[in-house]
Amino acid sequence: MTALLELRDIRRSYPSGDEQVEVLKGINITIEAGEMVAIVGASGSGKSTLMNILGCLDKPTSGSYKVAGQDVALLDSDALATLRREHFGFIFQRYHLLSHLNATQNVEVPAVYAGTARVYRQQRARALLMRLGLAERVDYLPSQLSGGQQQRVSIARALMNGGQVILADEPTGALDSHSGEEVMATLKQLREQGHTVIIVTHDPSIAAQAQRVIEIRDGEIISNPPSVAQESAAQKEVKTQPINSAFQQTISSFREAFAMAWLALAANKMRTLLTMLGIIIGIASVVSIVIVGDAAKQLVLQDIRSIGTNTIDIYPGKDFGDDDPQYQQALKYDDLAAISQQPWVSSATPALSSNLRVRYGNVDAAASVNGVSSQYFNVYGMSFSEGNTFNEEQLTGRAQVVVLDSNTKRQLFPNKANVVGEIILVGNMPATVIGVAQEKQSMFGSSKILRVWLPYNTMAGRVMGQSWLNSITVRVNEGYNSHEAEQQLNRLLQLRHGKKDFFTYNMDGLLKTAEKTTRTLQMFLTLVAVISLLVGGIGVMNIMLVSVTERTKEIGIRMAVGARASDVLQQFLIEAVLVCLVGGALGISLSLLIAFTLQLVLPGWEIGFSPMALLTAFACSTATGIIFGWLPARNAARLNPIDALARE
Repeated sequence: MTALLELRDIRRSYPSGDEQVEVLKGINITIEAGEMVAIVGASGSGKSTLMNILGCLDKPTSGSYKVAGQDVALLDSDALATLRREHFGFIFQRYHLLSHLNATQNVEVPAVYAGTARVYRQQRARALLMRLGLAERVDYLPSQLSGGQQQRVSIARALMNGGQVILADEPTGALDSHSGEEVMATLKQLREQGHTVIIVTHDPSIAAQAQRVIEIRDGEIISNPPSVAQESAAQKEVKTQPINSAFQQTISSFREAFAMAWLALAANKMRTLLTMLGIIIGIASVVSIVIVGDAAKQLVLQDIRSIGTNTIDIYPGKDFGDDDPQYQQALKYDDLAAISQQPWVSSATPALSSNLRVRYGNVDAAASVNGVSSQYFNVYGMSFSEGNTFNEEQLTGRAQVVVLDSNTKRQLFPNKANVVGEIILVGNMPATVIGVAQEKQSMFGSSKILRVWLPYNTMAGRVMGQSWLNSITVRVNEGYNSHEAEQQLNRLLQLRHGKKDFFTYNMDGLLKTAEKTTRTLQMFLTLVAVISLLVGGIGVMNIMLVSVTERTKEIGIRMAVGARASDVLQQFLIEAVLVCLVGGALGISLSLLIAFTLQLVLPGWEIGFSPMALLTAFACSTATGIIFGWLPARNAARLNPIDALARE
C-alpha cells in the first residue's frame, strides 16, 4: 500500500555568500495515514525546514517527496497551493490569525480559496468552533481571545477543508501548561478521527505523547522508528462540500477581495484619506476641466453663432484693407438679385456703411450708419426691445426710417423709455425711429460703438448717393455645406464680373477656429489635470508598497492555507482599485461642488454633468488603480510563503 507521505534522500541547501549551506542531508522518512508523529530536535537541527517541505511550503534542493504517490517536484505553484489547501492543515506556534477577521472568518479563509459556497463554509466554520469549545467566541476578534482559544481557532482553520494531514509547529510553545494540555488532547482526538498529525517540537514531554518520535540533528535523521501499526481508527470526517460554479467562484473571490480591501481601508482611516487625496484632486481636476471647459466652449460658440453663423460675407477688393478705387464699386444691386435666386441661399442682405453724425435736440454723437435689408436682423440673430425692422414698402420707397441700437438710444434719449416715433437727424437727413435693436450680452463684451440702420435703398439714394454696395451677407440654408456655398458664390460672381475683384469671409471658418482653439486649450488643461492624477497614482503605489511590507505575514498565512499567487495578486490589485474608486467618487463630489459654486458665481454659464465626464472619471480612477496597483500586487504575489511567515 502506498504511504501517505514519502521522502527519499531529501536535501535542502541555502546560499550563504559564495557557499551553499546544507540544512537537510539525505532525509528518508515514510509516514502512514492516521499516524501521530513527533519530529524533535534542537534549534537549528533542520526540523522547521523539514516541516516546510512536508507542508509543500518549500521544495527540496534534491531528492523525491511524494504525497499519496504524487511527486511534488512535478507540480507548479498553483498545484502546490491546491495541495496545501486540500490535504494539509497548518497549526502555527504564533497562531497566525488575521487580526482584522473574527474567529469564524479566520476559519473560513481556506474554504474561500477552495471556492466553497459561502453559506456552507460559514456553517462549517461555526460547527468546528463549537466542536472545539468556542461556541461563545465565534464572533470574537483574535485580540479578544486567550492564547489557548486562538490556537483552537487555528486548529479549526486547519480542519476547514478536511485537513488530511495536520502539521503542528510547536503548537504549545506559546501556551501555559493548562492550555497546552487542551491543545494536545485535541490533536489526539483528531488522530483518533483518522487525521494524520505531525508535531514539530523541541519539548520531550510533548513528543512523548505521539505514537512515533523522529529525531533530527544537524540535518540528519538519528532516530526513525518504524511506523506503528494502526488499529481501526475512526474514519476521518468526510463531507461533500458544495463548490460554487466557476462564475460564482469568481464573484465570491471578488467579494472577498473587496471585503479585505474595505477592512484594510477602515483600519487605517487617516492614511487611506491621505492616500486618496491625490486621486481626489486629480479626478476633481479632470472632471471639472471637462465640465467647465465644455461650458466655456459652448458659451464661446454661442457668442460666435449669435453674430451669424452659416453666413458668408462678400466684400470688394482683394482682402481687408484694400482701398484700391478700381474695386470699390465691384458689388452691384444685380449681384444681390442673382445671389438671392440661388436655391441654397436662405437670404441675402446688402450693406452700405458710413460714419456719420446723429443728432437729437442738443445731443450730437458719432455713429456707424448702415444701410441694410429687413433680413439683416434675422441673419445676425438680433431681437428688438422696441418696435420692429423695416417692411417691404419702406425698403422700396426709400422711407426715411431708422433702427437704433441700445447704445444710441441711451446716448440720444437718456430719459425716455419709449423712443419709437421720435425723429432724429442721420447726417443731414431726418429719420423716424421705428425700432431699437436689443443689445446682445457677450463674453467678448458689448460694443461701445453707436450703430444705426437705415433701409439700404434709403442709404444709397438719400444719404450716400451711390449705386454700389459696400458688402453683401449671404445666409446659407440649414444643412447645406457652407464651404461648397462659398465656392459656388465665387464662381457665380467671377462669371458675372469676368474677374475676381471681391473676396469672401465664411463665418463658419471663425466657428471652426474657435472650436479648435477651445478644444486645444481644454486638452492642455486636461493634461495638467492628468499630471496631478498621475501624482496621486504614484502616492497610491507607494502606500500599497508599504502595505505589502506591513502585511507580509498575512500574505504568508493566506498562501499557507491555499491561496494561489493569482489570489494574492487579485486581492491587492482590487484593493488599489477600490482606493482609487472611492477617491474618484469623492473627487466627483468635489467637482460637483465646484460646478454648483461656479453656477452661482457665473449665472450665464450652463454647467452640467455629461455622462461622458462621469464615465471618464471612473475610467481614470480604475485605470489609475490598475496601473499603479499592479507593481505592489505583483510584489505581494511573488512573496515566498516561508519568508513571509517568518516576517515579524
